[in-house]
Amino acid sequence: MQPSPSKPNASRYITPEGRKHLSEELSYLWKVKRPQVTQAVAEAAAMGDRSENAEYIYGKKQLRQIDSRMRFLTRRLNELIVVDRPPDDTTRVFFGAWVELEDADGNLFRYRIVGPDEFDPKRCFISIDSPMAKALLRKTEGEEVVVSRPHGTERFVVISVTYEVQERGRRS
Repeated sequence: MQPSPSKPNASRYITPEGRKHLSEELSYLWKVKRPQVTQAVAEAAAMGDRSENAEYIYGKKQLRQIDSRMRFLTRRLNELIVVDRPPDDTTRVFFGAWVELEDADGNLFRYRIVGPDEFDPKRCFISIDSPMAKALLRKTEGEEVVVSRPHGTERFVVISVTYEVQERGRRS
């Protein structure tokens, strides 16, 4: 199970792929995981004294976690706004954009701006609520971006802005 967004007022935007992933997670928890754990708890309960039965206690804890995640996902899916098309001005950085940046040392970075429920550093997906994404919003190619980071301020130049459908940070 993934952690919930840490901020209660996190952005409500999500890509169609992100919404599908959350819906699939909810379906898996409801149709597969919860019945499995419920069965395990019933079997552990049948063994006798529940107060000292580690399998029973652990199973009940797992059920609470699953139920909590399902409540969160249900609530979150109802409030999300799916962004399924590029903006009118595709020269600027908005939600869903792939942005290529260059730092002062000439290093290139490529990120996609997504919702807080779908950020994934391995896929180069950054949350629209992150300092980097906030600094990038509405910028165009050639503009300089100043980002506040824990170790200080960093400057980048926007090299490109695209709205292609891509997987795992690579062009399709």
